[in-house]
Amino acid sequence: MAGVAGTEESNGSPGRRKVVRAALTGAAAVAAGAVGAVADSATDSTPAQAGAARTRPTTPRSALLELMAGNLRWRTLHESHPDRTRAVRQTLVAGQHPFAVVLGCVDSRVPPELVFDQGLGDLLTVRSAGSVLDEAVLASITYGVLELAIPLVVVLGHQSCGAVTAAIHAAEAGESLAGHMQYLVDHIRPAIDRGLRGAARVDATITANVRLVRSRVAAEPTLAAKVASGELAVIGARYELNSQTVHQIH
Repeated sequence: MAGVAGTEESNGSPGRRKVVRAALTGAAAVAAGAVGAVADSATDSTPAQAGAARTRPTTPRSALLELMAGNLRWRTLHESHPDRTRAVRQTLVAGQHPFAVVLGCVDSRVPPELVFDQGLGDLLTVRSAGSVLDEAVLASITYGVLELAIPLVVVLGHQSCGAVTAAIHAAEAGESLAGHMQYLVDHIRPAIDRGLRGAARVDATITANVRLVRSRVAAEPTLAAKVASGELAVIGARYELNSQTVHQIH
């Protein structure tokens, strides 16, 4: 970290990025070189850190496979509750190496670490009602991709989303929601399915909203460059409360 000053900071980036990385991942991890870049695309995983119990996905494909395997464990009641041991907790003091960003809803029934059966240090989770984007959400996702070399971003919607339902009801009634909740309506409104009614409209809008948010995330220039190079995948998915199943939305 020596020499992060003067010209380097004022010109923009290597120094500034080192400062961000040190502050957010832990100076010890940076000093040890623990923040790794995305591995060669031919390699799907790297050995876990000392004291950790399993390997860490390092490509979009391997990260998605791990999430889907975790959801299968969850919905069949065979959870492994990974990365919660004393050794893992001690290892994580030095820094974090999550393998996926999950942008999910604030709904208490859909915590990503549970529905994907993951543990400490595995997922970088960002949650907002209806998975609505704002500058802080986009910055958090970008941080995970650029500073932590995360290869997969998942925009996760879910069945019976209250934020989507409220946005539809407000739009239909021509009313505004109280306070800052109107912000949610304004962002979800473009996804509202105008050809359906009732529960069918809500369900279709949930899926359309996931697609809309996913496309906005993938279009961010710094992330789009990673997608184009194959280092990153940005996907949409839905969690069904009835079956506890996560399925990809194309």
